[in-house]
Amino acid sequence: MPSYSFVLNGKPVTVEAPADMPLLWVLRDLLNVTGPKYGCGVGVCRACTSHLDGGEIQPCVVPVADCAGRRVTTIEGLADGDTLHPVQQAWLDCDVAQCGFCQPGQIMAAVALLKKTPRPTDAAIDRIENVCRCGTYSRIREAIKKASADG
Repeated sequence: MPSYSFVLNGKPVTVEAPADMPLLWVLRDLLNVTGPKYGCGVGVCRACTSHLDGGEIQPCVVPVADCAGRRVTTIEGLADGDTLHPVQQAWLDCDVAQCGFCQPGQIMAAVALLKKTPRPTDAAIDRIENVCRCGTYSRIREAIKKASADG
């Protein structure tokens, strides 16, 4: 079986996996990184949203072979020690989570948005396509604006 090396949340890792194995399963099943959630398996719900070389991806549709030699960041890699990322802190301050299932993906999408657009408009925030079955979209918007102002 082939092996693939990449940097996961700042630490080098190597895994043995089929080339076409989705990164989500490598993360969850082989590396025990459970922040990215399985929702649909086709990149639509975005519960698994993570970053590859700083850009937003849906690991349920990215083969592990595409990650070789690159940087993968999940929700577990956002905080700096005990200091939460500004988006994570805003999520807590604005009491965003309800059931919490989609929140890691929502946060990772928000971080990607703020990286590209430090002061996003409502329209830019609305372009985030992550699904929240609990409907916390107004609190998500509030948290992104707070993180934008605080960051």
